[in-house]
Amino acid sequence: MAERREQAAPDAVLTRIGQGVMLHHAGDREEARHRFLGLWAEIGEHGDPLHRCTLAHYLADTQDDPGDELAWDLRALTAAEEVPDHLAGADEGSLAVRSLYPSLHLNLAADYARLGRPDAARSHLRRARGAARALTGDRYGESVRAAIRRLEIRLDEDGTPGGRVPPGQHS
Repeated sequence: MAERREQAAPDAVLTRIGQGVMLHHAGDREEARHRFLGLWAEIGEHGDPLHRCTLAHYLADTQDDPGDELAWDLRALTAAEEVPDHLAGADEGSLAVRSLYPSLHLNLAADYARLGRPDAARSHLRRARGAARALTGDRYGESVRAAIRRLEIRLDEDGTPGGRVPPGQHS
């Protein structure tokens, strides 16, 4: 019985994250942020890396300040890198994290572009492009690749530091 509860716990956390994402997509950014922060307090800095990665990834999108958004995106990447190597096989959690890498780096590139740091933006954009090679041709993969191309074009067109990334660029 205890083993069954342990197996259900990760699903419950991911379900709660999904509920926050739905709130955010429905336009209730403030409530989504509030719920995400509450869940972050429950999970903690040392909680399951997949949970922290996923939560920080979505929590970043609810931030008003570009510096705060960058901080959450960096937490997401750090957590993704903490997924144990022994999970690199066919484990669903590991696969989920690997499929997030293109978006994690794309978000960091967009953050750095907003903050007027084009070199850092380009560095993460290169990493996003490299990681995107592992994505399939499904809707998610194509949308990430398209967002990478849009940000590349924006950075090429606006060679000045501090170029704004269009709204909705951050995936």
